[in-house]
Amino acid sequence: MRFLPWSMLCIVAFASPAFTQDVLPLPLDYGAAQERLLHRSDAIEASAANIRSKEAQEGATRTLGRPDIDIEAQLLEYQKTLYLPLGSLAPVAEAFGIPDPLKFRQERTSTRPIVTATLPIYAGGQISGTQAGARAQVAQAKADRDIAIDDALVQLVRAYYGQQLAERALGIRRDVLDGLERHVADAVKLEQARFISRAQRLQAEVARDDAARDYAQAISDLATANAALAGILRAPAGVRPISPLGVDSRPLAPLATFKAAALDTHPQLARLRALEDQAEAGVKIQQSKLRPTIYGFGQYNFDRRNSLLTDPDWSIGVGLKYKLISGAGRQQQVEAARATVEQADAGLREARTQLDIGVTKAWNDVEAARKRFLLLDSALVSADENVRLQTLSYREQQATSLDVVDAQLGRGRARIQRAQAANDYVQALARLLSMSGQVDRMPEYLSRADKVIP
Repeated sequence: MRFLPWSMLCIVAFASPAFTQDVLPLPLDYGAAQERLLHRSDAIEASAANIRSKEAQEGATRTLGRPDIDIEAQLLEYQKTLYLPLGSLAPVAEAFGIPDPLKFRQERTSTRPIVTATLPIYAGGQISGTQAGARAQVAQAKADRDIAIDDALVQLVRAYYGQQLAERALGIRRDVLDGLERHVADAVKLEQARFISRAQRLQAEVARDDAARDYAQAISDLATANAALAGILRAPAGVRPISPLGVDSRPLAPLATFKAAALDTHPQLARLRALEDQAEAGVKIQQSKLRPTIYGFGQYNFDRRNSLLTDPDWSIGVGLKYKLISGAGRQQQVEAARATVEQADAGLREARTQLDIGVTKAWNDVEAARKRFLLLDSALVSADENVRLQTLSYREQQATSLDVVDAQLGRGRARIQRAQAANDYVQALARLLSMSGQVDRMPEYLSRADKVIP
């Protein structure tokens, strides 16, 4: 079973007349990929729209202390009956057949154009509580946006370098398959010359067929990785990563540095602080329901001629309103709001603890992957030398076919482990920077890599 090398597949595809320039994979280094993601991610745009919504709502609360002015116009069809007592004139009126009291009834159509102004003077803290809650909602929306950005960037690192790992794995699987193909060819010749048995040749073919299946799986894995990165970056033609998969051989900054950064800048803590502020504003609003409200008002009637007898031409005054009895337990609502504050505060403390644990784990993962990668350098050199020696020994009849197969597979395994260690390093670094609120600095850290997977 023969397979075209990956480079040949790419050349054939690119040379096709249908493969025009506008469908070539987009070459991007990681920094450019990050910028593209920030401008094209729908999740980030949704978070930005949420911020705009909360900011507009917060802006609407800034004028709560201003007067409300309403204009009202009514068209009335009404009847009014008046009774006028005659008093001492009643006997005289009775002589003329006039009843006591006099009864007047009027039916008419009237208009009532009235302007009413109401100005809150004291609201018991409801206005300031509403404004504080709106500001806290804006802060929460911004923290949610930052969390969405962090999640998207971690996902980008996973996809960007996951595609590179899939490419390296495909190349390694192809090299292993090519090596086993050559080994099978040698085994066939040695069998024909009666230097090895048929069983040894079959061992080589079985190993070759296993490698072919691994190679086919690697092709499928790369196609999946390509689709994932292209989807994240909204690049239908695919993306060709330029930034290499590598490791910075130097140790990280001390763990305490990342812990301090996490407590200072992690957006999850900012989100929980915003929730705590909202809960405190809720307490203030509930407490305001236990207090009276004082307001000023004024009213002006533009149609005095047709107004009702009970309608003033104009009026101004001050009002006080206090709810004596409410169907809802107002004191219990205050207690519930205070419990929400306690819940938010406990959640913030728990988040700090979990963040400390997460930063520690991510830092240790980065260091472990870095050390594992460096240790695999010597293992890879040994694996290369073992393949060379086993191949020579096999040709000299000093080793079996199985020895060569094991050496070939061992070298492939060492190369994949080294590439996997580099990818583990990059992924753990992304998690560490995300946990410490610094994931936007990922390009800076990646540029420091001095050990690169070819």
